[in-house]
Amino acid sequence: MMPTPVILLKEGTDTSQGVPQLISNINACQVIAEAVRTTLGPRGMDKLMVDSRGKATISNDGATILKLLDVVHPAAKTLVDIARSQDAEVGDGTTSVTLLAAEFLKQLKPYVEEGLHPQTIIRAFRNATHLAVKKTKEIAVTVKKDNKKEQRELLVKCAATAMNSKLIAGQKEFFSEMVVEAVMMLDELLPLKMIGIKKVQGGALEDSQLVAGVAFKKTFSYAGFEMQPKRYANPKIALLNVELELKAEKDNAEVRVKCVEDYQAIVDAEWNILYDKLDKICKSGAKVVLSKLPIGDVATQYFADRDLFCAGRVQEEDLKRTMMACGGSIQTSVGSLTDDVLGQCEVFEELQVGGERYNFFKGCPRSRACTIILRGGAEQFMEETERSLHDAIMIVRRAIKNDSIVAGGGAIEMELSKYLRDYSRTIPGKQQLLIGAYAKALEVIPRQLCDNAGFDATNILNKLRAKHAQGGMWYGVDVNNEDIADNYLACVWEPSVVRINALTAASEAACLILSVDETIKNPRSSVDGPPGGGRGRGRGRPHAH
Repeated sequence: MMPTPVILLKEGTDTSQGVPQLISNINACQVIAEAVRTTLGPRGMDKLMVDSRGKATISNDGATILKLLDVVHPAAKTLVDIARSQDAEVGDGTTSVTLLAAEFLKQLKPYVEEGLHPQTIIRAFRNATHLAVKKTKEIAVTVKKDNKKEQRELLVKCAATAMNSKLIAGQKEFFSEMVVEAVMMLDELLPLKMIGIKKVQGGALEDSQLVAGVAFKKTFSYAGFEMQPKRYANPKIALLNVELELKAEKDNAEVRVKCVEDYQAIVDAEWNILYDKLDKICKSGAKVVLSKLPIGDVATQYFADRDLFCAGRVQEEDLKRTMMACGGSIQTSVGSLTDDVLGQCEVFEELQVGGERYNFFKGCPRSRACTIILRGGAEQFMEETERSLHDAIMIVRRAIKNDSIVAGGGAIEMELSKYLRDYSRTIPGKQQLLIGAYAKALEVIPRQLCDNAGFDATNILNKLRAKHAQGGMWYGVDVNNEDIADNYLACVWEPSVVRINALTAASEAACLILSVDETIKNPRSSVDGPPGGGRGRGRGRPHAH
């Protein structure tokens, strides 16, 4: 007699479990890695992505690419997440972290197929990662912070290494100086928000400039602003969140008046309120008035007659940056404009940049803020430049906080690979094979660097293995001469924290994917739409009374 089958899950639910499930997850991760594989390194290619609205993005930043790919596979999403976390934490190394995770899984695939228990593998990998991180910390070179000149040179080199693989590699000397200069202006906490990046189309990349202070685009302004002075020395700056214009009557307001004089009195009262506000601002001694809300034409004229400069509808973050740079605070009324709430700077001027007018505040006393104005031909190009600068800024911040560096270009990976391979020979059992697999997976970075540059990867990797076995610790791929070179001497440096973070994130992701042995997908029911999406938007149904 047949036992009755127990139906637990809704009909059409997709469950897959066991080894085939694991293998399919591993394959999905390989596909993700294939997408970003070719963008690694100085000879990496770029990807052109077009989203559903037809907006094109050109990028070779791993995190940006994975963000724009709409990944639906649940296991492959893990890789997208680690690339994002690497981007948020260190800023660079997003492609390498994805590649490493996928390569770890690729090396483990045969062991999984042969039925080795995933927990054994995970234990070995945790062990290997721990050893690799410890080794990285041991061999990383520390830079002395006391010597400002040395530290600055180091930061410039780290920034240049981060830009090597980007579109702007040709101008890396120019930009790495600019980035280091910008980060050096910030206070101890190094807040990213205080570096504003403004993009102005036109001009060449070399026309980009760094403003020690704040710069923002001139806002919409009324008649009369042409009469306002465009330059002040040591002005006081009032930062407001106040509307300075006459308000139209509310549509349904009703005022009953007996005679014309009463009406006139109401109109006068309105004007007096406005003039009273303007008078208070004028008396406060402020020369530059910035407001988040609109400043009307009457106010503009009034300020112009009294040699004041005003700008309304300033974006909030620009206003905050001005506040951080020039001191003062943002006021919501004009009642108490005392000296301590007004900001100050050495020079305020309005200049033409490309086709736009920009307001510059320079020589700010508390200047813990700066603005980079980027120039360039195409819009996509400038966006990619902005992403590259963001990566470089993050790297410089990291290098200031953690002052130890390692050589890039696959050198550190080869050294760790050799170290782990030697270590695996000293231990018995399955662990030996697995740590050997981990060591082999680390070679994906130098191999990919060779592939992207069109070199013979096998040949160069053999040279590297030989060199590292003889003790050439910092030898890595030399992309310019199709050979190997001491990348420490060649100044291909990156903060050790980038590598440590990449290793831990990649091995965690690999362990996470290995520890999943069953996927249960609930069926998408075709009858009712997505929850909440059926009715609710648009008009409700008319009720039958």
